[in-house]
Amino acid sequence: MSEEATLDEYDDSVPTEGSEQSESRFWGTIPEGWELVDGTDVYDVNPNPKSDEEPNTYIEMDALDTELPWPRYFGERNASEYSGKTFTAGDTLFARITPCTENGKAALVPEMDTKVGIGSTEYAVLSPKTERIHPWYLYYLGKSYPVHNYAVSRMRGSTGRQRVPFSVFRRELDVAVPPLKEQRRVASVLYNIDHAIQKTEEVIDQSQRIIDGIIQEHIVDRISNAPSPTALGEVPNNWEKVKLADVASEKEDSLVDGPFGSSLKSEEFIQNGFARIIQLQNVRKNEYSDSNIRYVDEPTFKELERHSAEPGDLIIAKMASPVARACLLPDEYDHYMLGCADVVKLEPGAGFIDKFVMYTLNSYPVWKQAAAHIRGSGRLRVNLNQLKEVSLPKPPLEEQEKIVNAVEDFSDYIQSHEDEKERLKRIRQGLMQDLLSGTVRTTDTNIEVPEEIAQHG
Repeated sequence: MSEEATLDEYDDSVPTEGSEQSESRFWGTIPEGWELVDGTDVYDVNPNPKSDEEPNTYIEMDALDTELPWPRYFGERNASEYSGKTFTAGDTLFARITPCTENGKAALVPEMDTKVGIGSTEYAVLSPKTERIHPWYLYYLGKSYPVHNYAVSRMRGSTGRQRVPFSVFRRELDVAVPPLKEQRRVASVLYNIDHAIQKTEEVIDQSQRIIDGIIQEHIVDRISNAPSPTALGEVPNNWEKVKLADVASEKEDSLVDGPFGSSLKSEEFIQNGFARIIQLQNVRKNEYSDSNIRYVDEPTFKELERHSAEPGDLIIAKMASPVARACLLPDEYDHYMLGCADVVKLEPGAGFIDKFVMYTLNSYPVWKQAAAHIRGSGRLRVNLNQLKEVSLPKPPLEEQEKIVNAVEDFSDYIQSHEDEKERLKRIRQGLMQDLLSGTVRTTDTNIEVPEEIAQHG
């Protein structure tokens, strides 16, 4: 433990002299009073309960969060018409296909409108034997570092479609099981941290809506309706209309997309290396997502240097909704490399503030132009030449700065909450490992058990 070491409701677990303790390759030395059992002693894998009602609550893969236990939304689907996995409240859904496994997608099934729910065929459904294990304790076991890392290491199949075999859950995992009362306390501690993370995310989302309102007022509302989807409406008299190609600086390769096809294959990505790879999922609206971390080595970087990027460059997505979304590269890495042809690097030239260009690219008048050019079958995208023709508004530099400053006041507020969220995540990760292994024990018997945990016993 690190930040959480001062919490006095926890205590280091010290074995009594002469006690015999089991050893686990996942959990280390098992504390006195705990059991080391095979996973299937405390849960069933894919029990697939039958439903006598339709439609059924539907939880698709996209509804699962990578951090929090609650599905983000629900749908409806008839179980008789879909071959997905079925489940009931209290089950854990573990995503077993790439990249969802690596990203940590999982959920605890809450109370639903129907007794039996249905979801992706790519779930491993872990149904707790509640006389042995608390549903929330099982969920946190599935999210733990030892289980997650082992599952990832056991993935099999062709590149891009690898899966965790069900045998991992049926035959290969063991579980360190404390008494049920202690399970409830452990689950309550971790649940309360997740709840704090969720509340922090709500503040961030609310602040982001305020930023959207500022951009709406200062940019979108000052542009008239366009005569066609591929055009930009009229702008104020002291503004200009410019093409994206004219935003780029005069430097060579200041507006370039990533390497095509065989120039850079995913097999060349490595866990540690010289330059951070930028993939489509890293590009969010006004935000760089530092997920799915991969690198290329220095020789590959130098060979493909025209597709490189630096901190402060703008990155634009040619594919996935919303198309043409953009973000700035943070200074967390010294070197970046565009990892595929669906991401574009833009270095704005003189007369443009990079953050203003980002906010403009993410605004409706510009987005709709790019969206009008979407082409393809199955994997819809725009090409670089079409992006170059997209029109943007260009206010004077002083006005660009004024707009950026108005947004940045709230951006700083968001960043402070992002920092708090990261702090909570670090605390949770440290506590999860220590509490689930019994390295640290919950000694406070007065820990408040949240209703969502108490309802499971």
